[in-house]
Amino acid sequence: MHLDCYKIYDVAPDLVPARSNRDWMDAFTDRHPYRCLPLTMANATGWELLCPMDIKIKWNGGNRNEDIQLLTRGDPNAIASFADAHFMRGIVTFHTGHLFRTPPGWGVWVTGPPNWPKDGIYPLTGLVETDWLPFPFTMNWQMTRPGEVIFEKGEPFAFITLMEHKKLEEIEPERKLLRSNEELVKEYDAWRDSRADFNTRLAGGEENAMKERWQRHYMRGEKPTGDKADTHQTKRRLKPPREV
Repeated sequence: MHLDCYKIYDVAPDLVPARSNRDWMDAFTDRHPYRCLPLTMANATGWELLCPMDIKIKWNGGNRNEDIQLLTRGDPNAIASFADAHFMRGIVTFHTGHLFRTPPGWGVWVTGPPNWPKDGIYPLTGLVETDWLPFPFTMNWQMTRPGEVIFEKGEPFAFITLMEHKKLEEIEPERKLLRSNEELVKEYDAWRDSRADFNTRLAGGEENAMKERWQRHYMRGEKPTGDKADTHQTKRRLKPPREV
């Protein structure tokens, strides 16, 4: 597996391993959103493309390209190489500055950074067949209402990860009753009973439960029965691109 990232020009937006932290998660006094391991792992399962300049987007709600204004505190002549209003109706297009190539059957999933809400604008998600595409794709954001939105220099404007998407068509999901899997029923019942007991003790102010605050089975990769998961991860450490 590999990902080739061809810079179209000598200078292109920075491409870095995605970060797991989020400002809104940091804002909680006890940072308890970080207890949600699936959330933090999703945050870091890809690479971010960073804004090379600050961009202010102003939209008056109209349907024309002219109804969107793009402004910057830097050189206004540089805006066109990075962002424009191409699709109308409050949609802003960002240029990645790269042409990506992947092995056969693999594609690039491009969207906004996961779990990174941005007021007034929404990332549009694309799946790109980068195993053959000889030209770059763009990242598009849809304004959700008239007003203005700012992307700061260094802020991620796109998030990419890889998907062997053609394999998905080989999958036939099977819906079953839980009771058809006796071993899984035992593990589920152990989790249900443990959860109910912990919540009861927590609600009653029991000392150990108050000290623990939350159950850490998933964070530890541990089933309520005590068995450990061999493939469990709590950190995602992707490699930065290597300059060739």
